[in-house]
Amino acid sequence: MQWYYSYVIAYFLIMFSIGAYYFVKVKGADDYLIAGWNMGFWKIVGTHISTNCGAAVFIGWIGMGFTVGMSGYFKFAAPALLTSIVLIVLFSSPLRRQRLYTLADLFGERFGAKVGLVPSLFSALIYSVPTTALQMVGMSTIFHVVFGIDLKLGIFLSFFLILGFTILGGLVATIVTDALQSVVVVFGIVILAFVVVQFGGGFNNIIANTPVSFISPTGSDGLAEVLTFALTVAPFYLVWQSTWQRIFASKDEVVAIRAGVTAYASLLVLTLLPFGIGVVARQFVPLDMNPNLIFSFVTVELLHPAIGGIVIVALLSALMTGADSFILQGASNLSQDIYSRMINPEANNDQRMIVARWSVVIIAVAALAVAYFMTDIISLYQWALRLSATTLVIPFLAIMFWRRVTGMAVMISMILSCAVTLAWPMLSTGIDPVFAGFLVSFVVTIGGSLLTQHSEYEYIAAVYWEDLPSAESRVSHVSPISSITAKEKL
Repeated sequence: MQWYYSYVIAYFLIMFSIGAYYFVKVKGADDYLIAGWNMGFWKIVGTHISTNCGAAVFIGWIGMGFTVGMSGYFKFAAPALLTSIVLIVLFSSPLRRQRLYTLADLFGERFGAKVGLVPSLFSALIYSVPTTALQMVGMSTIFHVVFGIDLKLGIFLSFFLILGFTILGGLVATIVTDALQSVVVVFGIVILAFVVVQFGGGFNNIIANTPVSFISPTGSDGLAEVLTFALTVAPFYLVWQSTWQRIFASKDEVVAIRAGVTAYASLLVLTLLPFGIGVVARQFVPLDMNPNLIFSFVTVELLHPAIGGIVIVALLSALMTGADSFILQGASNLSQDIYSRMINPEANNDQRMIVARWSVVIIAVAALAVAYFMTDIISLYQWALRLSATTLVIPFLAIMFWRRVTGMAVMISMILSCAVTLAWPMLSTGIDPVFAGFLVSFVVTIGGSLLTQHSEYEYIAAVYWEDLPSAESRVSHVSPISSITAKEKL
């Protein structure tokens, strides 16, 4: 137990020391929210890896490997990572060039602040809050299993630690610590995989004693089920703001693309390991064990505390880096998309910094409430992915490639596709609600744009080839939204 205490205390001391350093150093809201659009190659590589290795990898994907086998990788991990590579390769240059803060910033610059409000609320409340809550619950589980801390007390302790670090240094501190933590995360998952294989009797013994369905890419449900699941997961990662923020934070388009591809190509290999660990654990773990406890059981029971402590710190690193990234995602939406764009367009740097830090508190407190009172956060998280994808992906692609798309059509499309996605399960059609939501989004976005006209608040541009006002105003250190808000008067 002494090993665990020593590692964990040392880890948090280092984290808060870095946070305190950037609390003193970071003076501008741009640095706090988007790392000054100035992060280098290895920092962006590290932060991509760390952000993608949160509770899902260590807890969820090990549990998925335990219950469904390697098909989980092809249902979830591979589609998500490949879609992220598509986003980075195809869209890093045009998005990075716009000098944006958030996904909703793109909608606000193109259509005006009112249209940008919808994706902002989706990102902040529908996605950021439950995903942050997942990290809190994951961290409290570790405190409970390793140190015997009550789960509810563990959730509050997790909230305190996550909020304390995030509020100090913002995205700069997050990216710097992500880069450092990525080394620990990779080392931890590799060590755990190696030990599990050894404990399982080696590859030959494992393969001989594992049902084929747990090794097969299609699993027991077949190719159709894998493809259906993958197609409902993948589109979300075109509009996952955590990846967008890393693109924006890169010092230029070349860094954004090279670092992003390097990170996600590495993740395609690395994320095979948690599913494999779950499959191998079936050799020696009771098959009726809660899948979410597999990681903790394997780490505490199989590893010497000197090694197990490193793996536990790797998980804490993954949870911390996921939580602070998701909090800052939501805080950026509240402070930039709502406060700076709609409430106080003329806000100075000090005002924006204050609001940014208070926004961090709001998202963290909301996540704490979800962690305490929601009994099925996983289902809430899955619905957050569905709703975000069906509501935002088609409008995003239209903004990038079609000058004719109108704000009115996009607004109606987002509202209707969200409503259809939520209501579709009640019809019991057997068709996944994501497909119905995408169909409505496509028809309304295209048809509505052909039937409506551009409003006076819109800046007409196909952003893949053309620039928005933010591209010039933020490079020139003009108020980030002055070029639009002066015209809109919203």
